[in-house]
Amino acid sequence: MENILSFLPGLVAISVLFGTTSLLAVTITFEKKGRSFERLLLAPISLELLMLAKTTGALIFGIVNGFVPVIMASFLTDLSNVNWITLIPAILLIAISYTFLGLLVAVSVREVFEAQTFSNFIRFPMIFLCGLFFPIDQLPVFLRPLSYVMPLTYGADILHFSFNLVRQMSLALDFLVLATFCITLFLGSLWIIRRNWIL
Repeated sequence: MENILSFLPGLVAISVLFGTTSLLAVTITFEKKGRSFERLLLAPISLELLMLAKTTGALIFGIVNGFVPVIMASFLTDLSNVNWITLIPAILLIAISYTFLGLLVAVSVREVFEAQTFSNFIRFPMIFLCGLFFPIDQLPVFLRPLSYVMPLTYGADILHFSFNLVRQMSLALDFLVLATFCITLFLGSLWIIRRNWIL
């Protein structure tokens, strides 16, 4: 049953990652194709508030997805040693960062299949390069720098600490980098929207 705790960080991260990015990639791309996205941009509220409201559904979906493996694991193993103080904000930040990644992808492409393809091009390398299932120091040396430019690396580090009290970096650094990714991805999405739809 201890193996369950070792797999939980990966299961939680993948659940959040696919839940948030898949939902936005489909919904926003369909809205753009049907031109309802352009009508949304005419709403008398700021673009920032509009996009935060637009992404809230995917964010909530991702957070709920993240806790599904935890709830299932609670029936199979003892979770009394889980550090909930770091786990809950970690799931929240991971969900926010990947919601905004999904938004960035969705506003950058024209078709649903392009959004899904591009999302998979980002998601699958992250799963294997971010230390979810094996430590980053076991990767080939030339791949390690890639790991440190992916937000999931820092989320995975917090999740490993939350479930197994094992980490490779400072928790403060992990949270800071995740928060920086959230802001950067959101601002990047706004820039693309302004460039492509707002004259």
